[in-house]
Amino acid sequence: MKILHLDSNHPLLIEALTAAGFTNDEDYTSSKAAIEAKIHEYDGFIIRSRFSIDENFLSKATSLKFIGRVGAGLENIDCEYAKRQGITLIAAPEGNRNAVGEHTLGMLLSLFNKLTKANQEVKQGKWLREENRGIELDGKTVALIGYGNMGKSFAKKLKGFDVKVLCYDLKPEVSDANCSQTTLKDIQEKADVLSIHTPQTKATSQFINTAFINGFKKNFWLINTARGSAVLTTDLVAALKSGKILGAALDVLEYEKASFEHLFSKNNVPEAFEYLINANNVLLSPHVAGWTTESHIKLAKTVADKITALFSK
Repeated sequence: MKILHLDSNHPLLIEALTAAGFTNDEDYTSSKAAIEAKIHEYDGFIIRSRFSIDENFLSKATSLKFIGRVGAGLENIDCEYAKRQGITLIAAPEGNRNAVGEHTLGMLLSLFNKLTKANQEVKQGKWLREENRGIELDGKTVALIGYGNMGKSFAKKLKGFDVKVLCYDLKPEVSDANCSQTTLKDIQEKADVLSIHTPQTKATSQFINTAFINGFKKNFWLINTARGSAVLTTDLVAALKSGKILGAALDVLEYEKASFEHLFSKNNVPEAFEYLINANNVLLSPHVAGWTTESHIKLAKTVADKITALFSK
């Protein structure tokens, strides 16, 4: 079977697939049109996020048996059309779930203890102890929306703290030793911290908006290490200004859909994002929650193992 690799990944991926008997070709630079012209030659291809895999692209992949996605989400692929064509979709959430769990916890603790602000001030010669008094996680209720691989990893990390962990998920009976499943209404009644762990779908787009935020009984902290589209930034900023959201930690932003650097190079920073940049109670990172040295290896191994298990003779 022939596999086309469209994004560079850890060398382990190609090494493992070659050892399993697959033929591996690499093309990391050709245009989408050029790839479409030759995709019929391949039994499978592997991608991260180079371009969208739409119906038009897939209709030309007449020999295709599988698509490997080196990551957790499949939102860049027309999954329904692929399934109708009998194409197997392979993702690797197991490969970076631990990294996401650790990053989410790190962001939360940093936010609670004002570590970014304090670090900057000390480096500027300011020794402000009272202004940087933190709060403790123990005794809080942490609520998760989405309880798949990433949500479960974060809940596991929270076991070392004296916290109550709740989750909401569309799937029934996902409760485990680390988390109790409940309703959105119950989460809005009890949560001190809300952490987002949902995939990117129409239903989750701009799910965190003013109406949802104002339904919370308490003022709360927000963490998003899932997808930027889940949070309507203008509404988040309004809630930060009013104090309804006490602080936010964001590894993902709705502005990722365009070139992020373009916002700065063209002096075109949205007003809401300008606020986030300058807010002391907002912590930002560049979509790296699942992007560790270890996950780089684990993602490659997970995809290689799944392909080998399904398609190796």
